Amino acid sequence: MKKVAVILSGCGVYDGSEIHESVLTLLAIEQNGAGYRCFAPNIAQHHVINHLTGEVSEGENRNVLVESARIARGNIEDLVDLQTQEFDALIVPGGFGAAKNLCNFALDGDNYEVNTQVLSACQGFAKADKPAGYMCIAPSMLPLIYPKGVQGTIGTDKGTAALITARGLIHENCNVDEVVIDHAHKLVTTPAYMLATSLTEAASGINNLVKNVLALCK
Repeated sequence: MKKVAVILSGCGVYDGSEIHESVLTLLAIEQNGAGYRCFAPNIAQHHVINHLTGEVSEGENRNVLVESARIARGNIEDLVDLQTQEFDALIVPGGFGAAKNLCNFALDGDNYEVNTQVLSACQGFAKADKPAGYMCIAPSMLPLIYPKGVQGTIGTDKGTAALITARGLIHENCNVDEVVIDHAHKLVTTPAYMLATSLTEAASGINNLVKNVLALCK
């Protein structure tokens, strides 16, 4: 059975992992006959958002690993314990947590950086020539993980794409049910909720991504 490492960034679209994307990813992995283990960095969230009002919850602090455990039903591990050799592939769901906690793209689109733990884990798969899938806004990290010229997509948003392109990504517009495959780097990306307006639309691209990531495994 192929094994996939899944990196989460909290719990909730506005300050953590997009829950629907995360669950659809785990479901697709199982439906394609593979297994997974979930990981998250043991760090403080950038901030906490009240998902009912969309406002910042002043004075409230949460931990990315603890919050991610909600999605993984408690079965989650500290990202520092991820061993690349134990897995065939990596998948990173989106949500603002990917752009606030895993990196700071949402906070500084011109000069953003990837968290050092996240960078080490993701580069581990890239250097080992193992397939990876990034969805939604998570591909913003790709030009800092892979060599300049890596290909990927965040959908069709020109402004967002321009910021990532400036850091070295070759961006390709992509519909919600499609994927962009960079065969040279064994990398698959899809827009997910950058474009999706329903669970069905999100699932179409995510299922496509998971299927293609597993197909790239040796």
